[in-house]
Amino acid sequence: MSLNLIFDFLIISIITSLAINMVARNFSKNSNMLIDLPDKSRKFHKRATPLTGGISILISVLITGKLYIDFNGLSGYVPSFTQNLIYCSGVLVALFLVDDIKGLKPFLRLIIQTLLSVWMIYSTNVYISNLGNLFGMGDIILGIWGIPFTVFCAVGIMNAFNMLDGINGLASGTAMVALLFIGFTSGLIFDSMLVLMIGSMIGFLMFNLRFVGKKRAVFLGDHGSNMIGFWVAWAAIFSSQSSIYQIMPITTVWFVAIPLLDCIGLIVSRKARGISWSTPGRDHIHHKLMNKYSPDGALGAIIVACVSLGAVAVIAERLWDARISFALFVLFAFVYYFYAYYYEKVKVKFGI
Repeated sequence: MSLNLIFDFLIISIITSLAINMVARNFSKNSNMLIDLPDKSRKFHKRATPLTGGISILISVLITGKLYIDFNGLSGYVPSFTQNLIYCSGVLVALFLVDDIKGLKPFLRLIIQTLLSVWMIYSTNVYISNLGNLFGMGDIILGIWGIPFTVFCAVGIMNAFNMLDGINGLASGTAMVALLFIGFTSGLIFDSMLVLMIGSMIGFLMFNLRFVGKKRAVFLGDHGSNMIGFWVAWAAIFSSQSSIYQIMPITTVWFVAIPLLDCIGLIVSRKARGISWSTPGRDHIHHKLMNKYSPDGALGAIIVACVSLGAVAVIAERLWDARISFALFVLFAFVYYFYAYYYEKVKVKFGI
């Protein structure tokens, strides 16, 4: 796919997403279905808001994907990976719509995420088999352990984006940054439907960030945040393990650093306090930033951080080997956790 064609279908997918989001939110409002009601404990919106963003993004991808296939004469030639990713996305959205409507227990959510990840591995034979030369002693080959490790990573990334979905534009914005970096760094964006996913997210963000009007807001819903996490995870896995694309596995980890480290930090800190990892709370990185900044300021700071980390990853990919990139990532993780969990405590203790 040429850059001109990428741009054309990006515009088409944005316009399609805008239309689908408008139709879906109006249907939700009129039928009083999939509505998120505000509360004062941890939600910041003031109006009842439709949770139709995820399904609108998926429908937009399906419509523009069909246009792309027909326009390029690719009927019957869609790659198995792309087909199964869309099939799994449809099942995921259907099941997690139930979560948005009635609520599912955390254990059942994990089962669904696990089964869908296993389905992707079984149907595509794509999984993490090589971690790269992280320690300077040769590539780390996982062998049969690659399958459970891949499931663990995919489920982890899905939950990371779901847990990060706390302020407008955050989960979808960080996912879009990750997909852009994965796509252009590996070359995946030039021969895949990745651009349609990105364009459909942009259309959703126009509603989510209220560019089309303050009364026309739309939220992702759990089905949407899990779906985009699923896309990011499998785009990273596929590109880093394919012989066609040239990107180190550790580089893709940089692209999801903020959601990943936030998720890991929350699970560890909540377990240490005797709290369930799935308990809603105000201990995410965006909540900490909102002690100083507005929600828009916190969003901007995190997006800038994601772009900066992506740039660091690309530089490391081009100039050094996986060992250096991994060492830098560990150093960044240490700095991140010091700021997120200890810096404020130290300031209070010493009256700084």
